[in-house]
Amino acid sequence: MRSTQFLTALGLTICTFPGIALADGHCAAGKTLEDGKLTIATGNPAYFPWVMDDAPESGQGFESAVAYAIAAEMGFEADNVVWVRSGFDESIQPGAKNFDFNMQQFSITEDREKVVDFSMPYYSSAMAVLTTQGVVDAGAEANLASLKSLKWGADANTTAVPLLMNLVAPDSDPLLYNDNTDVTAAIQAGQIDAALFDLPTALYLSAVVVENGTLLGQFPADRSENPDQFGALMEEGSPLKACVDEAITVLSESGALQQIEASWLSETTGVPVIK
Repeated sequence: MRSTQFLTALGLTICTFPGIALADGHCAAGKTLEDGKLTIATGNPAYFPWVMDDAPESGQGFESAVAYAIAAEMGFEADNVVWVRSGFDESIQPGAKNFDFNMQQFSITEDREKVVDFSMPYYSSAMAVLTTQGVVDAGAEANLASLKSLKWGADANTTAVPLLMNLVAPDSDPLLYNDNTDVTAAIQAGQIDAALFDLPTALYLSAVVVENGTLLGQFPADRSENPDQFGALMEEGSPLKACVDEAITVLSESGALQQIEASWLSETTGVPVIK
């Protein structure tokens, strides 16, 4: 499905402008690396579900779809979006960039904001339940009654314990570990049934680290006090920041961001929302 078709299916309006250059009065006019083009960076490679099949130009995957939605709100047709690749660590360093903005699951932090600019958040991370297929096969389900009966583990040095108690309130005290590496090892060894991680981390752990790992469900970001938030990264002092913020505000207020999130981070991943 082409990006324009996907966005139209979500009810988003694709703004079009004659020719290549934007109108002089438009927010982004004269502020991009290439006149009339919007250059967006992603990772090399870019991973599911943020970008599908490592092809951001398809408009498929959460961040790819959001990128095209932002571009449309800024007045760029899909054909005038240019994709480049950039390493994560390289991108968060100070200095000139080869992109107008970069979407690569960058968490907005005070330290990073000292050397780069971020847009307002386009995603607040849900918390997901990491477990194994064996636990699911034994009867664990994506509801609170089932989650309470599981044996939980958590990193004792983080806010994981109060978060777990707030979201799940398990029947037995969680086992505490020195770090998240020990937590995932405990899941693998069958010492515990489950642990909470932010959704992006949980997706990675279930696919790469924990053998037969799976995600039982996810809690919406609004269930957490301080959810991890992603922003589009830009060069410090970027003149595009206000334009990108405005586009994200419109998409958020219209419900378009929520629609894209539901499509790619719930339906596509198959991780049900725990209510």
